[in-house]
Amino acid sequence: MCATKIRAKSVPQADVSADLDRTDKAILRQLQRDASLSNVALAAKVHLSPPACLRRVERLRRLGLIGKVVALLNPQAVGAGMLVMIGVVLDRSTPDSFAAFEKAAAKVSGCMECHVVTGEFDYFMLVRTRDNDSFNRLHAEQLLYLPGVRQVRSFMVLRNVLSTTELPLAV
Repeated sequence: MCATKIRAKSVPQADVSADLDRTDKAILRQLQRDASLSNVALAAKVHLSPPACLRRVERLRRLGLIGKVVALLNPQAVGAGMLVMIGVVLDRSTPDSFAAFEKAAAKVSGCMECHVVTGEFDYFMLVRTRDNDSFNRLHAEQLLYLPGVRQVRSFMVLRNVLSTTELPLAV
C-alpha cells in the first residue's frame, strides 16, 4: 500500500454480506453517504429505535464491515488539486522486487493508493500533488528512485467524471 497515515482494516475472511438483512444494508448505505449522522438520525432514516440501531452498527463494526470513519477533504482546498495516475513496470517479477517496490512506494509523498495489477503494468499508483511543478519535483526526486522500476508512465487527470467512496450493496 502507498503512504497513507490510516491503514484499511483487514477484510473479513468470510463473506459476511450473505448474513446481512435489508436493515443492515440500509445502515451501511446511509453511513457511506454521511458517516457524521448521529445515531438518532441514522435510526430514523432506517426505521429503527436508536438502541437497536446502535447495536446493529456495533455488530457491523465487529464483523469488520465498518473499518473506520474519516473526513473526506477538498483536495483543492488543501493544496492537492492535481491527481496523477501512474503506471509502473518493474524490471523483474520476483517476490523480493515486489516487496522492495511496495516498501518504497509507501513513502512517496501524496500517494493515495497503490495497487498490484494485471496487464501491461505491475502497479498503478494514484498520487495527489499541488500542480505540474510539484509533480515534476516528485517525479525527479522520488518516482525515478523507486527500486526495481523499469518504466513509469504518468497520466494527469484533466477532469473528474466520477469519484465515489460508496461500495455497491445488493438489496
